[in-house]
Amino acid sequence: MEITFYKYEGTGNDFVIIDNRHGTFPKGNIKLIAHLCDRRFGIGGDGLILLEDDKTTDFKMVYYNSDGNTSSMCGNGGRCLVAFAKKLQIIQKEATFIAADGLHYATINDEGVVSLQMKDVDTVKTMKDYVFLDTGSPHHVQFSENLKSMDVKSIGAAIRYSDLYGKAGSNVNFVQQKGTDSFSIRTYERGVEDETLSCGTGATAVAIAMKFLEKTKSNTIKINVEGGKLEVSFTFMDGRFTNVFLKGPATFVFEGTIRALV
Repeated sequence: MEITFYKYEGTGNDFVIIDNRHGTFPKGNIKLIAHLCDRRFGIGGDGLILLEDDKTTDFKMVYYNSDGNTSSMCGNGGRCLVAFAKKLQIIQKEATFIAADGLHYATINDEGVVSLQMKDVDTVKTMKDYVFLDTGSPHHVQFSENLKSMDVKSIGAAIRYSDLYGKAGSNVNFVQQKGTDSFSIRTYERGVEDETLSCGTGATAVAIAMKFLEKTKSNTIKINVEGGKLEVSFTFMDGRFTNVFLKGPATFVFEGTIRALV
């Protein structure tokens, strides 16, 4: 079958995006999805996203990890899908869409910067050496003194597959404070099973965790990821985070067609 696709990236977190409003994509074909995401034999991407029709919002987001399995929310993927919806002229400057974790609202400016509203967070689990929270996807957050030199893939995998999180696993974020309101992070993503250049739900999780731990007084946090810079803002009251927004660039890379044999 011949598939038309679009490639987008958000601070280095890259995605194969397909317009599936006609419902022709074989959504149950895990082998095909993994093939399309493969960087040597396919198009290459950290994940694959389908844009579909929805009766009550502008569109629906269906997200797959690069291993071909459906997954939870992807923040950078959501931002890239908003940019794609604008390219298709489904939206102009703002959008509402439905994803795995519920309803999302977003805005996009003329420079392609997308601000995406994430889910509210009312539970932050703090342990001696780490913090755990769900920002649409589960995230383990811990400090690292050697962020630049650490083996994120090996250490992240050990935590992801540990008894802490069982079969489902967790994304793992390593963080280092850079200023009163800025932090650098590196992320191991489950489903990709490797370090990615950026993780939107991870950046959101780190920003919320740092506020909860009183490492910053700001409600707008700058997050440095390996692929660029993101910004997370929120309202924090009575231990609850609302009006959570993830902001950063979402960039069109290229489009094409691929004849898939799997």
